[in-house]
Amino acid sequence: MRIAGGLLAVATLAGATGCTAVAQRTHAKTPTATATSTHPAESLTPLLQQALPNVTGKTFTSAVVDFPPSARAVPHRHGQAFVYAYVLEGTVRSRLDGRPVTTYHQGENWVERPGAHHVLTENTSRAERAKLLVVFVSDTGDKLKVDDPRA
Repeated sequence: MRIAGGLLAVATLAGATGCTAVAQRTHAKTPTATATSTHPAESLTPLLQQALPNVTGKTFTSAVVDFPPSARAVPHRHGQAFVYAYVLEGTVRSRLDGRPVTTYHQGENWVERPGAHHVLTENTSRAERAKLLVVFVSDTGDKLKVDDPRA
């Protein structure tokens, strides 16, 4: 039921843009990954990218982020994008700069304000994958993730 609610929210956002998933899909030829020195990396696979017709200069992008067992993302930012994340599988531990660490389980979700510094994102399991559905509303042409390994 939680998954259905999260997917309904994303479908509503996609529907509001006036796009159809079949006509407007942007598929990655290969998933992109972020390297870390001691943990496996996550991969991001874009699902849909569509300029918002009623908000000049903004783009809606959805993607699945896959975390293998024990994977951890490098600290990063999403520029000035508004971000919505929904846990499709597994359990993810997350912390934004200045906020406490929070653990999210399958069916739970969160948002990140533009400019947020994501200092921790990791799969809590050593045996199972974790997957997120992530939605970005960003400035058209902006990178969706900029690593900050020094943090």
